Amino acid sequence: MKKLLHLLSPIGLLVIVLTSANLNAQIHLIKKTVIGGEGGWDYLSVDSQNRRLYVSHSTQVDVLKLDTHEKVGTIPNLQGVHGVIAVPKVGRGITTNGRSNTATIFDLKTLTPIVEVPTGKNPDALLYDNFSDRVFIFNHSGGDATVVDISAGKVVGTIPLGGEAVEAGVSDEHGTIFVNLEDINEIALIDTKTLTVKNRWKIAPGEEPTGIAIDLENHRLFTVCHNEWMIILDSDNGKIVAQVPIGKRVDGVVFDPSTKQAICSNGEGSITVVQEISANEFKAVETVKTEVGARTIAFDPKTHHVFVSTAQYGETPAATAENPRPRPKIVPGTFMILELGKK
Repeated sequence: MKKLLHLLSPIGLLVIVLTSANLNAQIHLIKKTVIGGEGGWDYLSVDSQNRRLYVSHSTQVDVLKLDTHEKVGTIPNLQGVHGVIAVPKVGRGITTNGRSNTATIFDLKTLTPIVEVPTGKNPDALLYDNFSDRVFIFNHSGGDATVVDISAGKVVGTIPLGGEAVEAGVSDEHGTIFVNLEDINEIALIDTKTLTVKNRWKIAPGEEPTGIAIDLENHRLFTVCHNEWMIILDSDNGKIVAQVPIGKRVDGVVFDPSTKQAICSNGEGSITVVQEISANEFKAVETVKTEVGARTIAFDPKTHHVFVSTAQYGETPAATAENPRPRPKIVPGTFMILELGKK
C-alpha cells in the first residue's frame, strides 16, 4: 500500500481520502425547521423531481421546498390527513383523509384540489405503482385497499386484504405489491393486474409490522415491527433471511440503494441504520438521535438525506375511563421537520 501511495498524484490521494471519509461518515442533523401550527401528523413524502416535501399535518398538508424548507403552500380542509404523495408524470398528487374516508387528488403546480374520491375505512398509507399506473390506498381499519386511477380521478377497484389493521406497502415494480397487516403479523402480496391477493407470508418473530421498504436489486424486503425487530425477507419466496434489533415505537422505513442501508424511524426519538453487508447479512451500524414522536420517514434519492416530522410534547392528561391511555399534549406552534444526512 505504501508503494502505491507513492505512485499516486495529490489529486488521486485526495479522491481516496474523500471517498473513505464519505463511506465512514455518520448520519447527523442537517437542518431543523419549525413549521408551527397545531394538531397531529403522520406521513411525509419527497417529490425529488420537483424538489418538494409534502408533510401531513392534522387538517392540511404543508408543502415545502425540499432544499431550503421554505414553505410554498398548503393543501387545506383535509379531514384527518394521514398520507400524501406526488405523481409528477401526471402532474397530480393525492392525500388520504382518515376521518372522512376519502382521498383528495390535487394539482401539483397550484396545490388546488381536483376531486375527492371515496375509500375504505380510515385510509392511511398509500403508494403510486409505476408498473400498473395506479395508486394503492391502504385502509387501516377497513382491512382492504382502494385502487385509484389518479389520471382519471376515479376508484377502479377494492381489494380485501384480511385483518383489521392494514399498514404500509411497497412495490417490486414488476406487478406485485407487498403490504403489512399489523394485527395478524403478515405480509399480503397483491397482484396489480388482477387486483387480488396472490399470497401471504408470516413474519414471525416480528410482531405488529408497520413500515416496509425494498431492495429491488437484491430482492430483499425490510419490514419494521413494534416488538423492536426489522425483519428482512426474500421478496421472491418470503423466506426470512435476517432479523435486526431496532428502536421503540417504529413506524417508517426507507432503503437507500446507493449505500445499501435501510433506515427506520422510531417514535422513541431515534433512527436505526441497518447496513446490507450482503444479500444474507445485515447489521445495525448506527443509532441516531432525533426527537420523540418522529416516527415516520421520507427519503430523497438525490441528496440521500432523510426527513422526519414531530413536535414538542407537554404534560400527559390523567387517565379516565373513557381514555385509559392518554397521550401527552402537543405544544402548539412546535411542529417541525428534521433533515438528516451525511453531509
